[in-house]
Amino acid sequence: MAKEKKEYSKRPKVHPRHLVRMIVKFHDYVDLPYEDSVERHFQKKGIGPWNPLVEKYPGLTFRRYFSALQPDALRKLMDRGQETDPSYKAPNLLNWFAVEAPAQADIEEVVRAIGEWRTVEAAYVEPAPTPPPAVAAANDPRWPNQGYLDPAPDGIDAEYAWTIAGGDGAGIGFVDLEQGWNLNHEDLADHEITLISGWNNNSWNDHGNAVLGVVAAVDNDIGCVGITPNLASIQVVSEAPAVGVSNVGDAILSALDVMDFGDVLLLETQESGTVAGHPGFGNVPSEAIPAYFDTIRLATALGIIVVEAAGNNNPGQDLDTFTNASGLHVLDRTSVDFRESGAIMVGAAVSSVPHERGDRSNHGSRIDCYAWGENIDTLNTSSYQTDFNGTSGASAIIAGAALAVQGLAQANLGYRFSPLQVRALLSDPALGTPSADPPTDRIGIMPNLRALIEGNRLNLAPDIYLRDFVGDNGDPHSNAISASPDVILRPIAVADPQGSFGEGSGTENDNTLGFEAEAGQDNFLHVRVRNRGGSAAADVHATVYWSPVATLLTSDLWNLVGSVTLPNVPVGDVLTVSDAIPWPAANIPAPGHYCFVGLIGLPQDPTPNPADFLDWDNYRTFIRSNNNVTWRNFNVVDNAPAPGAEPRRFVSLPFLAPGAPDRTRHMVLEIVAKLPAGARAQLELPIYWMDMLKLRNPKVQVDPKGHIARVAINAHGTERFGPIPFPAKSRTALRLLVHIPEESRKNPSQIYARQLFAEEEVGRVTWRLSPRR
Repeated sequence: MAKEKKEYSKRPKVHPRHLVRMIVKFHDYVDLPYEDSVERHFQKKGIGPWNPLVEKYPGLTFRRYFSALQPDALRKLMDRGQETDPSYKAPNLLNWFAVEAPAQADIEEVVRAIGEWRTVEAAYVEPAPTPPPAVAAANDPRWPNQGYLDPAPDGIDAEYAWTIAGGDGAGIGFVDLEQGWNLNHEDLADHEITLISGWNNNSWNDHGNAVLGVVAAVDNDIGCVGITPNLASIQVVSEAPAVGVSNVGDAILSALDVMDFGDVLLLETQESGTVAGHPGFGNVPSEAIPAYFDTIRLATALGIIVVEAAGNNNPGQDLDTFTNASGLHVLDRTSVDFRESGAIMVGAAVSSVPHERGDRSNHGSRIDCYAWGENIDTLNTSSYQTDFNGTSGASAIIAGAALAVQGLAQANLGYRFSPLQVRALLSDPALGTPSADPPTDRIGIMPNLRALIEGNRLNLAPDIYLRDFVGDNGDPHSNAISASPDVILRPIAVADPQGSFGEGSGTENDNTLGFEAEAGQDNFLHVRVRNRGGSAAADVHATVYWSPVATLLTSDLWNLVGSVTLPNVPVGDVLTVSDAIPWPAANIPAPGHYCFVGLIGLPQDPTPNPADFLDWDNYRTFIRSNNNVTWRNFNVVDNAPAPGAEPRRFVSLPFLAPGAPDRTRHMVLEIVAKLPAGARAQLELPIYWMDMLKLRNPKVQVDPKGHIARVAINAHGTERFGPIPFPAKSRTALRLLVHIPEESRKNPSQIYARQLFAEEEVGRVTWRLSPRR
């Protein structure tokens, strides 16, 4: 028969309260009415040797430990928890009792004696109120100081979450469980926060207000702003049912009675390790107390997101080494003794990057997340403070992150996440900021709300993009970067751009819609945008530039055409077309073909600035990995010489091969021809290129004047030239000369020139040679 688990705790015999209470949990199979003075049933039901104990210590009496709810209401909560979470097997919470004893009683002897009864699962001395886990020091003007709101890796990027519906916590309920608050503070009063139950201990108003300020300070023109300032409801519950008494479990049950699935409960509490069964161990999280664990697990079974401080010590301690009164490692995830409450446990780190573990923060495998544990700018009792810290401050930040995630889910997905789903999202190393040394720090991950919003796990943000080529889906790629079908040039205004070029028009994948400017008149440009994100994109700003035809479209070649705003780009990857961007006749250069650069952006993801492209590494990142930039270096030309020209004449395809904007870089020029049988092609290049490339063969024809050379190239394959040193900002004029036999001119063909840097394509010009239009 398995040995029954006993839990004991030593406390001094002299206690500051008149009545000292011991907490007793009978095994689930024990059938007792849930009422005060239940000891009168002990002899009849064979509960244990009560009479000798009460004779020795007159005045001992049993009372209901959980009194926040009536027994029927508590039974309903347990039943609902099992229905909501099939993995939850509710312990009999109606078997938790408190034993009151007069101050002169030998508490150590009493708790040991009751703990030896065969019907008893656990017995320990009730925890006294413990200081909360912080070391607090004494549009919103203080917002610039709230670095924990900033983008990662500095903070959790609450500022980005605010730009997405629900990211400010709208629609979600929040309960803060601790000891005291001033709910009339100027940055809280508009929330009309209510106290659910318990005694508001004004001695701890600084702490309570600091927590509420981090989570939900009102968004106004005074003080701070909370991570989620637009919550549906904010309530507080005191761990102290009366002066000098602490019952976190009862406070949790009181909160559960008024909370909904997906709301967030923050436990700003910590307990003495000695009380929890490990003499000499410092402060531990509340779930180390057995009765508190049971109520936390009930909360998560009911779908409540519980955020729990890991606790502070000086120095912080390894929770993996904590053992309860039965010698079990209940806080070590790697141990068979581990007990899963479902709560999100939070450690603390320094505010600077990289985020090292805070000296006072507990740590270990049980910790899921961390956040700032110092320099937190927030409220105090009646004003403000700049150095709220410890795992209290970190837990408040993580509670705000959890509320933001739930608000985002409800507003955009139509449902809320479960406790384990929220914990998985906030603690995912792929979606958050690691600490400075994760194997040593052991405080988990700091959430990055932007990564959560934009990542595949949520994908709630708009994700607008321009295609680089037909078939582009917005992902980074190694295909052509300059054949966009989404920048369309027309010689006349189009009455219905959406109907003509948008989804369902039949032209979605046509990249020959517009390519050549009509001289002497106004021309018109349209931009087509897709949104593969999780929410509609409002006020999308599109800007188009023109450039001479070039294999490398560095921003020093760009000339502004104009901008237009698309009021709404809906979800669903629907092709949405802008109104026209006029290109006035006076601004159009000489007749010919031109390259276009299209940039798009919206408030959450601003349009890139041309100056951003002057840095070569930036340029390469943009053209390869940024889907709100595209190029149209795609030209359609006649595949026959001009009328009246000699039949064997070549079609001329001039272009520039520029250098990088910053310094000389070695690049390759590559020509890829896909021409019909009998076609011929040449590359016309400066004579000094011939010297650099050591081109000395019959394929080379040198112009009589000695300035240029023509090199015959493969009309049905690839020719490479280089690597060649391209001087910074150089613009080498080159020309392809192509001859298509007359009998082959009925069908289109193609040739392109591209530049490569480190074997990566950085620019391309494509010519489609078609019958005369």
